[in-house]
Amino acid sequence: MFGSFPSAPMPKLNHILVFSAAVVALLTSCNKEFKKNNFTAYFGGEVINPTNPYILFCKDQKVIDSFKLDQNNRFFMKFDSLTPGLYSFKNEPEYQYVYFDKNDSIMVRVNAKDFDNSIVFCGRGDQKNNFLMDLYLKNEDDRGKIFDVFDYNVANFLKNIDSSYASREKFYSAKKAEIQWSDDFDVYARAALDFHHYSKKEIYPLAHLMRTGKDVYESLPKDYYRYRKSIDYNNTRLSGYMPFVTYLSHMLNNVAAIHYHNHYSPVDMALRTNINKLNIADTLIKDPTVKNIVLNNIAFTYLLEDQNMVNNQKFLDTYYKFSTDKSKKNEIFKIGNAIQLLKSGNTLTDVDLVDKNNQPFALSQIGNKKTVIFFWTENLSSHYLSAHRKVLAFQSAHPDYQFIAINLDKDQKKWTDNLGNIKSGNILELRTTDFEDLKAKWAITKVHRTIILNQDGSIKNAFTNLFDVDFEKELE
Repeated sequence: MFGSFPSAPMPKLNHILVFSAAVVALLTSCNKEFKKNNFTAYFGGEVINPTNPYILFCKDQKVIDSFKLDQNNRFFMKFDSLTPGLYSFKNEPEYQYVYFDKNDSIMVRVNAKDFDNSIVFCGRGDQKNNFLMDLYLKNEDDRGKIFDVFDYNVANFLKNIDSSYASREKFYSAKKAEIQWSDDFDVYARAALDFHHYSKKEIYPLAHLMRTGKDVYESLPKDYYRYRKSIDYNNTRLSGYMPFVTYLSHMLNNVAAIHYHNHYSPVDMALRTNINKLNIADTLIKDPTVKNIVLNNIAFTYLLEDQNMVNNQKFLDTYYKFSTDKSKKNEIFKIGNAIQLLKSGNTLTDVDLVDKNNQPFALSQIGNKKTVIFFWTENLSSHYLSAHRKVLAFQSAHPDYQFIAINLDKDQKKWTDNLGNIKSGNILELRTTDFEDLKAKWAITKVHRTIILNQDGSIKNAFTNLFDVDFEKELE
C-alpha cells in the first residue's frame, strides 16, 4: 500500500517544443532578469481531449481570467502584474492548483480524460508545481486504499498511517532542500502533507465504529489529537485549499459526534450533532471564506443523510443564520428539493445509464424485484473492491434482491476494462453517462451512497450505506 509512487508521465518531446511565438516568449522568459517592481508572469499550455473550450484561471475559487483554447487546444496568457500565490485552473468540471512566484512562466500539459494523472508543468516555476502534483497523487492513491485500514485496531492503524506519513515527509524534505522554495509556498506544501495525515486521524474513530460496530474512542492515546493545538483555523491563505478545508470538515464531524451518547433517537442525534457542528464552526472559525466553505460542507452532508423534513428545516434555520454565501444557499435549497423527491414511497427519476455494450438502460428494465443500487469509481479502488465483495455475500444471503452497480467514471472502455478485475457474479453493472444529471436528480455527492427499492420500484431507503454495520437489517 505504501510503496513508491510514480510521477506523472513526461510528455513526448514534440509536445514540449515551442508551438507558437507566445510559448517561445514563455520559455525564454525563464532566463530573463526582472526588475524588483516587475510582477509580469506567463501561463500557457495544451489540453488534450478538452471537456470545455475554455480554461478558467481562479483565485480563492473566484474566476479572475479565462483563456479560449485555440484550434490546437492550446492557450497562452501574459499577466502584466500577477501577485505571487496559489491559483487554480479549470477545464470544467476538473480543476487543479498552480502556484506562482514572482515572474514565473509556467506551461502545463494535461489530458482531460485523465486530468490529474496527466498533468505536467514545465518552465520557470515548474519544479514546485510538479512537487504539489506528485504529493497530491500520492495522497489520492493512499485515500483510495485507506478504507480497510479503518478496520484495524488502534495500534495497527497508527503504525500504518505513521509509516505512510514518514514516507511522504521524507519526500517533502528532500524536495524542499532540492528546490529551495519560498516560505509562502511552504505553507501549501506543508499543508498538503500534514492535513491529509490529520484527516485520517479524525476519520478513524467514526469510520471504525461504522464499519466494525466497535467504539475505540476510549482506547486512543492521550496525545492522539495534540496536533489540533498547532493549527491556525483562520489562516486566510488556506481558506480555499482543499487539504485544509477537508480536514476542517472531518475535525468538526469528530468533535461534534463525541459529545453525544446513544440516549437520543438516530434522527434527533443527527440533528443535534450537525447543529453542534455549525455552532462549533461559527465559534472556531472567524475568516468568512473558510467559515462559509465549512458550513456548506456540513449542510451538504447533513441534507444527504438525514431525511426528517421537520429536522431539516430546524437545521437550515441555523445554517442560514451563520452562512453569508448566497450562491451556496441557493444550491443547498435545490438539493433540499431533490431530496424531497427521494422520500420513501416515491419513484426514482430516470437518469442516463448505459450497459457494458454501451446501450442505453432505462430504470423500467429493472423489473419487479427488490433492488439494491450502489456506486463506485476507479479512483477509489479499495472501496469498489470491498463493495463488490460485500454485495456478492449479500446476494447469497438475499436471493430475493437484485444488485445494481453504477459506475461514476467518464470513460466506457476504462470502465469495461476495470470490470475485468472485479468479481461481479450476478451484479448488473451499469455506468452513468452524465454524472451531473445523476447528482442533481438522485442527490449523489459521495460514492458511499446506496439506494434500496421495493419490489414495485418505489423507494425504500435512498440514503443508506453498504458499509453500515446495520445495513443488512434493511434487506429483511
